[in-house]
Amino acid sequence: MLSDNPGAFALERARKHSIPAEIVNKGDFPGKDAFNAEIARRLKSYGVELVALAGFMRIIGPAVLDAFPMRVINIHPSLLPSFPGLDVQRKALEYGVKLSGCTVHFVDAGIDSGPVIIQAAVPVLDSDTVESLSRRILAEEHRIYPEAIQLFSEGGLGVNGRRVSVEGGKPSGTALENPETSISEG
Repeated sequence: MLSDNPGAFALERARKHSIPAEIVNKGDFPGKDAFNAEIARRLKSYGVELVALAGFMRIIGPAVLDAFPMRVINIHPSLLPSFPGLDVQRKALEYGVKLSGCTVHFVDAGIDSGPVIIQAAVPVLDSDTVESLSRRILAEEHRIYPEAIQLFSEGGLGVNGRRVSVEGGKPSGTALENPETSISEG
C-alpha cells in the first residue's frame, strides 16, 4: 500500500493486517514525472496487478498508466461523464439534477475520463445539502468499489475501447437493483 499522506488511516489499517505500507512524499522528488516514476517502480516491486486509488487527489502520470495499462481504477462521486473533477456534489445540486451517484472507472490520461466499470445512482432530494448527498453517495461508493475490485480480480472485466464488459452477467451497482440504499437519508 502506498500513500502520499503520512496521516492516512489506510497506512495504519495496512500495518495492522501485515500489509506492506509506504509513504511516497511528492516533495522528495524534483517534479511530477519523477514522483510518478517512483510510484510505478514501487508498485511493480511488489508485483501489484491492480492499482486502486482512494483519496489520492493527484493526477496519475504516464509512468504509472504505462506500467499498469487498464489496471488503475478510481472511484468518483458522480455519474461520469457528468461532473468530473472536484466539488461535484455542489455542482450536481446547483445544476438541479435529479440523479447523482458514483462511478468506478479505469484511469486514463484525462481527468475522470476513463472507461466506466460500474456506477450506482442516488436520487437527489429537494431537501439535500452537499453533506446529505455526499453521505448517501459515499455509502454507494463503499458498496461498489469493492465489487469492481472483485470483478477485476476474478478476471470478469473486458475493455474494448471505452466499453467495459462484465463477464458472466452485469454488476449489481445500480439504484434500480438496490433502491433502499440509494434513497435512504443518512
